Amino acid sequence: MGVGLSVEDPVERNGKKIVHIEDEPDMIDLVKLILERKGYQVIGAAGGQEGLDAVRETIPDLVLLDLMMPDIEGWDVYQQMRAHEETKHIPVIVVTAKAQNIDKVLGLHIAKVDDYISKPFSPQELVDAIERVLDKGK
Repeated sequence: MGVGLSVEDPVERNGKKIVHIEDEPDMIDLVKLILERKGYQVIGAAGGQEGLDAVRETIPDLVLLDLMMPDIEGWDVYQQMRAHEETKHIPVIVVTAKAQNIDKVLGLHIAKVDDYISKPFSPQELVDAIERVLDKGK
């Protein structure tokens, strides 16, 4: 007998947990605002190490991962997630700046990242990417 967070949505998102790993607090707040309105639970993590800890503690349904971070860059976070049995199945959407090094983006594509979003992105682009990836896992 769960209480639904979103009545108008036929897609069952209630209880879907997303860890957003990003080094800019304003971006974490913005994404949280957008996604919580859609019924998702969002856990913001400021930087790579905090993000890895959050992923391991919560085992979310999805991870939004920034690549450019000062402590542990996103590529290393992604590799560490894939190296552990309990986190290797979690879908990852990479969030990149438009000027991101193309070699890294190609590397992530080869590494089978689930999707990418380029900054700046619209709220609808973000929601569409998340729905696409979560629906793929059904």
